Amino acid sequence: MLTLRKSQERGHADHGWLKSFHSFSFAGYHDPLHMGWGNLRVINEDWIAAGKGFGTHGHRDMEIVTYVLSGSLAHKDSMGNVKAIPPGDVQRMSAGTGVQHSEFNHAPNATTHLLQIWIEPNVMGVQPSYEQKTFADTEKRGNLRLVASDDGANGSVTIHADARLYAGLFDGEQTALLTLDPARKSYVHLVRGELHVNGVALATGDAALIEGERQLTLDHGKDAEVLVFDLLA
Repeated sequence: MLTLRKSQERGHADHGWLKSFHSFSFAGYHDPLHMGWGNLRVINEDWIAAGKGFGTHGHRDMEIVTYVLSGSLAHKDSMGNVKAIPPGDVQRMSAGTGVQHSEFNHAPNATTHLLQIWIEPNVMGVQPSYEQKTFADTEKRGNLRLVASDDGANGSVTIHADARLYAGLFDGEQTALLTLDPARKSYVHLVRGELHVNGVALATGDAALIEGERQLTLDHGKDAEVLVFDLLA
């Protein structure tokens, strides 16, 4: 079964310096029908104004994945990491027993556009850790490139969660097939463009919530960038 959730159905917040869409309940947006999907808890699409950002704050026992779409995000944390996250990089932070970090857009005249993703861990109280890797567009074009997994397969970042995250770029006649376990859940988030997911048309910001299916088919892409999650049920 596939359930389409349109972009405009997401929660929305406008703080001036920060504009966000929330796929699941978060902060001031609460929807008991959208508290997460499987062990996927948060997808926030954020636009951070030039010179602005999130001051130092804490997290515990959560796997946090950051996927920058445009601009750059400056990350600093209590583990000693000081990093810039550009488009094409996937950052993973395991909060574990507790971590403090800040995230800023230091550009003087450019907005940073990103997705922040939270996945519930399958082990609590781990030592906090950080990982960041670059995945070239050539690896994702017409293909679902594994970018995060519980075992670091194919050079993906390693998360302490029973989940796998793929990223892909599709245009024209490019097609990708992914075998699914019908006992698990899947989630497709269309970052931009247009794409058909098992025959259902998605546009920018739309999502497909999938359960009980054995195969995922992505085709009819038009300048599409997509994230696909394989999740616990």
